[in-house]
Amino acid sequence: MKAYINIKEASILWNISERSVRNYCSHGRVEGAIFENGMWKIPTDAKKPVRINEKENKNYLLERLKEEKKHSIKGGIYHKLQIDLTYNSNHMEGSELTHDQTRCIFETRTIGIETNESIKVDDIVETINHFSMIDKAIDFANYELSEPFIKDLHKILKTSTSDSRLAWFAVGDYKKRQNAVGDINTTPPRLVPQEMKKLVDEYNKKEKHTIEEIIEFHVNFERIHPFQEGNGRVGRIIAFKECLKNNIVPFIILDSKKMFYYRGLKNWDKEHGWLIDTCLDGQDTVKSYLDYFGINY
Repeated sequence: MKAYINIKEASILWNISERSVRNYCSHGRVEGAIFENGMWKIPTDAKKPVRINEKENKNYLLERLKEEKKHSIKGGIYHKLQIDLTYNSNHMEGSELTHDQTRCIFETRTIGIETNESIKVDDIVETINHFSMIDKAIDFANYELSEPFIKDLHKILKTSTSDSRLAWFAVGDYKKRQNAVGDINTTPPRLVPQEMKKLVDEYNKKEKHTIEEIIEFHVNFERIHPFQEGNGRVGRIIAFKECLKNNIVPFIILDSKKMFYYRGLKNWDKEHGWLIDTCLDGQDTVKSYLDYFGINY
């Protein structure tokens, strides 16, 4: 009689996430796997599927993004990620623009407004700027992460906003005043330069990174909170860029999942799994897009 293991056992055996095992099974890439009574049964002698990118060492997503960006192709993965990443990341930070309004701004550089509706100018400006941040991340995906790149992301996000007209607000440079994330203290302004240099230098000691290491960098970046405002959006774009560089499917934190994301950031020292699971859930969202557009990963 043939012996089987479950998803969790296979993930331990193959040293990959349970989500990855489930995806392999649902795509028919695990020989002999059967779906029975609401769960996958995997033969004990089944081989771990080899990722297509491991076979060909080709970054299909990054190549497609660069191609669609270069030729201004509408309706593809570049279009989809621009709108969904921008809408969710901005909405998490208080933007009141709807998904349709975000899409309209990207597609036509116009915005529909209902009668008696008021919209913050900054929401529109930061939406347009966020599109440019994504472009920057795609263009510089294969470059080593650096402080000038990180500062440039902040400059792009905050240019022409009401914040940029404040004398004490440093656009494209580290904060001058102490800030906080909820009830969490952040690095004092005088220590930010040395802490950011240490963080980036330590990260760059390795040429390739796992998604867990990218998430850990994100946690440490958010704890430093190096900019006066905009840290969350800059930090999530850095994670997007680093996923592309390391041939990892990026993740989108949906606005509907933001409380799980914030909980994971706050409790990272206690339990890494909360934030990692939230990011992997966001990765599954992007994987569903790649499946739709027929992009290998």
